[in-house]
Amino acid sequence: MYRIKPYTLQRALELGVKVKPSTNPKKKIDVFDFHNNFITSIGAQGYSDFATYAEDKGLEYALKKRDLYRKRHRREIDLLGDEWLGSTSYYAWNLLW
Repeated sequence: MYRIKPYTLQRALELGVKVKPSTNPKKKIDVFDFHNNFITSIGAQGYSDFATYAEDKGLEYALKKRDLYRKRHRREIDLLGDEWLGSTSYYAWNLLW
């Protein structure tokens, strides 16, 4: 089971959401609003994220991986425009990266 990192908990507070370990075995985190309404599941099990890379391989490596993630997923923001806000991609970008 994925252990939610302090980085993600802090980012969740900043976004005004709650995070819990996912009940979906293929995902890392479930995201909820502050009324405990489910929003989405994010983060595929088996893949690392910014905080995991920072813990395991150091901040410099994690920053490089975050940059690559954001370059790879930037197109989603451009395609979705305002619809990106609140999407699964939005939460993954902001909570895991």
